[in-house]
Formats: sequence, C-alpha cells, structure tokens
Amino acid sequence: MEISGTAAIVTGGASGLGAATARALAARGARVFALDISVDGAPAVEGVTYLAADVTSEEDVQAAVDTAAGSGAPLRIAVNCAGIGPSTRTVGKAGPHPLDLYRKVLDVNVVGTFNVLRLAAAAMGATEPGPDGARGVVVNTASVAAYEGQIGQVAYASSKAAVVGMTLPAARDLSSVGVRVMTIAPGIVDTPMLATVSEEFRAGLAAGVPFPKRLALPDEYARLALSIIEHDYLNGEVVRMDGALRMAPR
Repeated sequence: MEISGTAAIVTGGASGLGAATARALAARGARVFALDISVDGAPAVEGVTYLAADVTSEEDVQAAVDTAAGSGAPLRIAVNCAGIGPSTRTVGKAGPHPLDLYRKVLDVNVVGTFNVLRLAAAAMGATEPGPDGARGVVVNTASVAAYEGQIGQVAYASSKAAVVGMTLPAARDLSSVGVRVMTIAPGIVDTPMLATVSEEFRAGLAAGVPFPKRLALPDEYARLALSIIEHDYLNGEVVRMDGALRMAPR
C-alpha cells in the first residue's frame, strides 16, 4: 500500500511507539491523526494533528475517525499503540489482584484496540479500492508478554494475548472489504515507561536479549509498522520484534 497521500490514525500518538510511528508516517507523506488520552505537551510534528481521545470511548474514536476520513485524503491506515501495563500479582501481600484494575487493563488494551479497529475499518471499507481491492490496513500492538508473561503481568499478558487472538479472525472478517490486520509483538522497548528505572536495571534488561544486546528503539517499531503497511501480502499474522528474547518468569 502506498503511504503518501493517505490519512492515518495512530493511537498512543503523543509518546513512545505511537509518537515514533506518527512521525514516520508523516515523513512518508501521510496525514496523521495522533490520538492520546492527553495531548498536552505533545511535540509539534509537521503533518501530525493531535486529537485528545479515549480509545475505549465509541464517541471519541468515531469523532477521530470522522475527522481523519474527512481530511481530504482516504483513511487507509490505523496503528494501535495505546496501552497500559500495571504490575500486580494474582495474589500478593495486599491480597488478591484488584478486579477493577484487571478490568481496566483489558478495557484499554483489548476493548480500546478493538474499538479503533472496528471503527477505522468501517471507514476504510467505504473508500474506493486500490490494487487487488485493497482499502486499508490496521496494525495492532501486542507484546511478547502474550506468550511469556512474567510474574505480576497477569492482567497485561491476558490483554496482549487477546490482541494476538483477535488478529486472524479480524483479518478474515475484513477480507471482504479489503482491509488487512496485522499485529506487532515487541519485546523490551526503550519508551517513556522505562524512563524512571535506573541505568543498572536497564543494562540488566538489555543483557537478557540474545542479540542485539540492547533495548529496542521506538523508531524500530515504526519502521516495522511501515514495512507491514507497504507489504500487501502480509495479513492475519503476529510479528515478534524482540531480538530473540524469551522472557523468564521474573
């Protein structure tokens, strides 16, 4: 799929993976609409319009999709990067895992991802098709935790496993309208979520990666997302981006 001249939605677009992807898409000529729960302080990037939106809200996401679809360029791309990852054991010193917290993680990571997927795909399906009937592509974000969740990651791992699980059936569902669905499962990425940990701890994380022995970069996620978008025969699959990392229990 040609990126230039299209409209794109990127969730979690004010920082981390989403911000890197929004920049990369804009640099390739897309009109990017970066959604985030708060866009205060988001870096100004030519070609990127920030929209405050809660991905779990049908009204917020529909409004963003309408804005992108009405921008004068066909909405062809949606990249879901929004997510949260609190760490709590199933049973810890304070007692059982709070049920409300578990629900919140699934609401943001699973329901939010599906909400954007379904609404963006509906708008893509209303556009004029390109070669082979292609109308768009949705790239979701899972995690290696979907396969090797660590201690304290029961909610996060559950949510990312659900994103993995929706990939193939969503791709099959949307084949009739020419929309592809792919998922990236990153390993340990150097995002703002790691900004508060010590250099010693970061070095320990990097040492556990077989090769290259470092944390992944948000720009590497963005490059992979763009490669997926441009490769029209990639559909219904999950791609691990982890340096061959297989997570230990802790």
